[in-house]
Amino acid sequence: MNKTKMQLLSSLVIPWLLLGCQQVTNTTDTSKSENSTEQAADANLRATGDLGLVIERATGQVQIVNHSSQQSLAQIDGLGDLSHASIVYSRDQRFGFVFGRDGGLTKVDLLTGKIDKRIIQSGNSIGGAISQDGKFVAVSNYTPGGVKIFATDTLELVANIPATELPNHPRNKDGSIKRSKVVGLVDAPGQKFVFSLFDSNEIWIADLSQSDLSTDKVKITKYTDIGLNPYDALISPDGRFYIAGLFGEDGMALLDLWSLDKGVKRILGDYGKGEKKLPVYKMPHLEGWAIAGNYAYVPAVGLHQVLIIDTNTWQQVGAIDVHGQPVFVMAQPDNRQIWVNFAYPLNDTIQVIDSKNQQLIKTLTPGPGVLHMEFTPRGEHVWMSVRDSDEIQIYNSQNFELLNTIPAESPSGIFFTNRAHQIGL
Repeated sequence: MNKTKMQLLSSLVIPWLLLGCQQVTNTTDTSKSENSTEQAADANLRATGDLGLVIERATGQVQIVNHSSQQSLAQIDGLGDLSHASIVYSRDQRFGFVFGRDGGLTKVDLLTGKIDKRIIQSGNSIGGAISQDGKFVAVSNYTPGGVKIFATDTLELVANIPATELPNHPRNKDGSIKRSKVVGLVDAPGQKFVFSLFDSNEIWIADLSQSDLSTDKVKITKYTDIGLNPYDALISPDGRFYIAGLFGEDGMALLDLWSLDKGVKRILGDYGKGEKKLPVYKMPHLEGWAIAGNYAYVPAVGLHQVLIIDTNTWQQVGAIDVHGQPVFVMAQPDNRQIWVNFAYPLNDTIQVIDSKNQQLIKTLTPGPGVLHMEFTPRGEHVWMSVRDSDEIQIYNSQNFELLNTIPAESPSGIFFTNRAHQIGL
């Protein structure tokens, strides 16, 4: 090949090779840059689907926990009196709304690990609920009696629902007429809140779908004379039945939310304190009922029993003898097993019932002061707060093996974020 042809070939090939090298180099640099950006972003991201909050009631704190890694991520203080605290979650599972006994409503950010906002909305409150669309959070109050509804994004008051006046009761310190205490507040389908009035023996439904919150007007449906002193309530997992327990007499009050025109009917006439020889150390939490298949497993009052109720007839069909007076009777997500904790002085024990044969299959002794249990969303693990040991214990729900413990100061309620998508929780 002569010199002229070699020079021509070089002039064509070399620039092409250089261009190719440059493109490879640029591609590599871009890839490195993109990977670096993604890694930086990943370092700042955290999902909320496997997070939760644990109440440390003695110190007015909550812990943010991760139930996948079984770790505590942060501790947040400044939440006031948490002696009877409960929590609901925003639909995106980022924010927990903590209802304190001192009337405090605290919005906790699970991503930043900080309090987003806190208000004192009453003198004494007892739990709350979040609306079906996630835009409103409601709080049930003892003092002053009633329900207040707040916007979830700002915690601004959008509606105040005063409870029934009690003119025959002693007046408040400021001279105003007392109003009934409100208990058993739950969310219900159709953008509703349902709650009970302890002193005036009523059940009310607040229907936000037919209300003008801009004018503080809420449509209320009232059911009176439902039984003496409803003290707590639950709503069935499908949102159909609202059931209130009665402190002033035996029995319960049931409202079918699919058939509101039928009103409230009485069920389980023998359920209650009755004339028991055993002292009632603690009235059981009705939200701790377990509904599995066609049966509800209910903590008996003043007896060492879990009652079996046929939910087709709402009649008792059996009873299971247990270790002590039940407080929470909770079903695993698959409903196969029912877990039970107990009132003082036998509160060091957990028992497990097989819902298929309705028999006890396991007894655990985590230690004194087992106050609450919470299952992971698919039920493979159960977390227990053991107050007197200042720890949370985590068990495998299939073989009952203790998997891990997490230090916590007087822990009580455990609330995982999957509650955001469950009716009544």
